[in-house]
Amino acid sequence: MDDVTVRNRKWTRVEYDRLVDAEILGPADRVELVGGDMIVKEPQHSAHATAITLAAIALTAAFGPGWTVRPQLPIGLDDESEPEPDIAVVPGNPRSYRDVHPGRAALIVEVAQSRLRFDREHKGSLYARAGIADYWIVNIPDRCLEVYRGPVPDVATPFGWRYGHAITLGLEARIAPLAAPASVLVAELLP
Repeated sequence: MDDVTVRNRKWTRVEYDRLVDAEILGPADRVELVGGDMIVKEPQHSAHATAITLAAIALTAAFGPGWTVRPQLPIGLDDESEPEPDIAVVPGNPRSYRDVHPGRAALIVEVAQSRLRFDREHKGSLYARAGIADYWIVNIPDRCLEVYRGPVPDVATPFGWRYGHAITLGLEARIAPLAAPASVLVAELLP
């Protein structure tokens, strides 16, 4: 038998949404569309779930009226990606997205416990490609916040983009989201 190149079948957002609408994919499947691939989401450990809740509370206070903090809901980044970040802060109110998922966010936050490298390299490249100016990773194992800003092209990354500026903040540090009037204490984000 000859060696054959094995290829993955890529999915578009339209196809993915059809699978959801037809109830072929449902909440129990715990998948998200990232770069045309259906990726199984990180397990919901207690610390992970607590950090998502804490981040939602802190960011709702920091952003104030006119913004919606969407925990673990889809965001339609492009024709091949509809990830479900742990937190996406989008303009408007929840009814603004009744008929369509938001396409952009002022801030995306991923909470990382067991897939830190994936969130840094893979999702970071995806969000940078989509032009997300402010991307944070709540790093549970190292008890810190990683802040990524300034998307720049980089052909060596999974989606051809990365963040040009990255900082790591400890528990006592404060950080203001680029689009928010108030800052957040890093300790408020960690369980």
